[in-house]
Formats: sequence, C-alpha cells, structure tokens
Amino acid sequence: MIHLQPLPGSPRYEGSLEVVLARARDEAQLLVEEGVDGLMVENFGDAPFYPDEVPPITIAAMTRAVSEVIESTAVPVGVNVLRNDGRSAIAIAAATGAQFIRVNVLTGATVTDQGLLQGRAHDIARLRAQFAPEVAIFADVRVKHGRPLAEFSLADEIADLVERGGADAVLLTGARTGEPPDLEFLAEARRAARGARLWIASGASRENVAQLAGKADGAIVGTSWKRDGETTGPIDRSRVRAFLQAAQGKPAGGRR
Repeated sequence: MIHLQPLPGSPRYEGSLEVVLARARDEAQLLVEEGVDGLMVENFGDAPFYPDEVPPITIAAMTRAVSEVIESTAVPVGVNVLRNDGRSAIAIAAATGAQFIRVNVLTGATVTDQGLLQGRAHDIARLRAQFAPEVAIFADVRVKHGRPLAEFSLADEIADLVERGGADAVLLTGARTGEPPDLEFLAEARRAARGARLWIASGASRENVAQLAGKADGAIVGTSWKRDGETTGPIDRSRVRAFLQAAQGKPAGGRR
C-alpha cells in the first residue's frame, strides 16, 4: 500500500505536490526492491474524506501519482479513491494503465464516519466495460470503519459482490485501519466464498502473517510496514523485510 500524503485541496496539504510524489516513488521502489507482487495507491492523507465523489483536483493529483508509480516500477499497480469513489478510480485506471481498483462499498449500503455510503456497482461496471475492461475490481465486504445498514448473511453479501456487483476479489478487514479480521470471520468467509478470491486488506503483520496465510489468497499491507507501526508514517524497510521473511516461513534476518 502506498498511502499518499495529503493532496492539493485537502485540509492537511502542505503545499508541495512534488514532495508527495517523491515519497510515493521512493516507497514504491523500496517495496519492489524487497519483493512485493503489486502496489496500491490511495489518498489516505486526505481525511476527512468525501463520502462519494472527490473533486477534480484530487482526481488530477492521484492520476499523476499513479502514473509516476507505474513509471518507476515493474509490478501491477492499483488505485483506491477514498472514501468510495469507484467511478473516479476506474477513470484513473483507464488513463494511467493501472490494473485494478479497490472499492470500499460496491454493493449495499454502509454507515460510516462519512455518513451513509451506497454501492454504485451499476455505474462502475458500465464505466469499466466502456473504458477499462481489463481492470479488476477488488471490493470490501463489511468494510472497516463501517457497519452494514441492513446485515445479510455473509454468504449472501459475498455472492452479491461477485455475482451481481462484478467484484473480481473480495477484501476482508478488521474493524479499523491496521486491525486484522477475526479468524472466525475469515473461516466463515472462506466457506461462503464458493471459489471467489479472498484477500486480507487490513491488519496483516509479521506476527500473524503465517497464521493468516492459509486462510486467504493474498493480502494488502500498509500499517504494519510503517515506522513504529504508525499508518501515516514512512515505510520502514526493515519491517517490510521481516514481514516477507515471516510470510515465507524464514527466520528473522534470514535471506529472502
């Protein structure tokens, strides 16, 4: 995960897009050097987030950031436009060549700190078909920092994401950023998935990755790779290396 620092137009923006882009490039190169399989670029620094459509300046800044990450690395790159602007994510992917997007609420309705987020799978699917048919959609089920407005069985929620919403992979998170999903929740999701790809999308760490590895098809990792485990901090190479060694079943300090 490449958590972008605050972008132009956001409350905490510090006045230099070049500084934001330089850090994104540096972190992308660090992660690829350490052996990650892909990268996702996200406007995490823009809190408090717009619930749905972000303004044009955010789309423009993210398009540039995603382009520079793609140009500086040779792994698949994705994009997540927080809090739930999947349509802009598709547009950015179409313009930059990004290979996947993340959508926090693709189907249904979820109560969050931004208010009520409603799925726009009908719009996103049509935009993808028209402009970026090769782009994969990763969609959260019971996304962190939110609760479903009306809770259905997990099997029904996952089936709706995949069969009716067009999701290519289902993401599982804990309750908040940096928290892992409950193991019973993971087991239930695996039973309910009926072959759909499941990814852990928060809380994977050096300490639990071996336990989680057999329960999902992949992981999106952010907070546990940051200095001192602080989500807004810079990526710490030693933490990345320790995580990947643990994921491969190697002792700390061993060769990758």
